[in-house]
Amino acid sequence: MKKEELAAQIAKAVVSCKKCRLCKTRKNAVPGEGNLNSAVIFVGEAPGQNENDQGRPFVGRAGMLLADLLSKIRLSRSDVWIGNVIKCRPPDNRAPMVDELRNCSMYLESQIKLINPKLIVTLGRFALEHFVKDAKISKEHGVAQVWKDRVIYPLYHPAAALRSPQVAAVLEKEFKKIPRVLEEAREMLKEDSRSSKKDNGAQISLM
Repeated sequence: MKKEELAAQIAKAVVSCKKCRLCKTRKNAVPGEGNLNSAVIFVGEAPGQNENDQGRPFVGRAGMLLADLLSKIRLSRSDVWIGNVIKCRPPDNRAPMVDELRNCSMYLESQIKLINPKLIVTLGRFALEHFVKDAKISKEHGVAQVWKDRVIYPLYHPAAALRSPQVAAVLEKEFKKIPRVLEEAREMLKEDSRSSKKDNGAQISLM
């Protein structure tokens, strides 16, 4: 079965999902979208109001900022895949609950397996914690690390950058390193494949 068909099956399952309470309050589920062959994907926390209205990820002000940041590294939304850990908007943009994260995680895991990216750029606290338990975005942002057979690169969420000029400056600086992080990730994973070693928690030098 082709990637597009499998992705459509996952999206259909997301749209019809009733595994948690969020199905009762959502307007539209937001499966995620983009290039299924991309070496880099972007994973946010959960849909907001605009995403809930349109059924697409990162289409509000944070999405506009993400598109602008992508343009600075000569990419567009169509070049990458973009999604969220949680596929439905929590009411009033509250933090996702533990059971919501648990019940929804299978969809993202299936999408990652399907796309098979080298680099996963996490945006915000909950996205980072999905991959690295008990991690602190305030300490881990901008530090790439090996996760299973991929590389995680945690960044601040664009929404946080909209609220703080200081965070915005940090986000832009670290975002511009993505091409170099991806290149180093490819080399590191190639070496890991040759040596058949998985060094979870190893950091990638960005010097």
